Amino acid sequence: FLSIPVMFGASALKLAKFGFSFTNLEIAILLTGMVVAFIVSILAIKFLLGYIKNNDFKAFGWYRIGLGLLVIGYFAIWG
Repeated sequence: FLSIPVMFGASALKLAKFGFSFTNLEIAILLTGMVVAFIVSILAIKFLLGYIKNNDFKAFGWYRIGLGLLVIGYFAIWG
């Protein structure tokens, strides 16, 4: 929840940078995107906290090892 002020601040800076000349449709799309992103982030946090309560970090560890090997392989071949 500590990232909420940062997200609002970043959005405000982008709005100030690009100007406030939005149509009603653009404002509706922007607000809808913000609300959906907020809801999805809350659901993801609840899911991950529930997963951590019932399981350990082994899945995350294997995921990071696998991803690390893929990145190393990518840069070794195309790097």
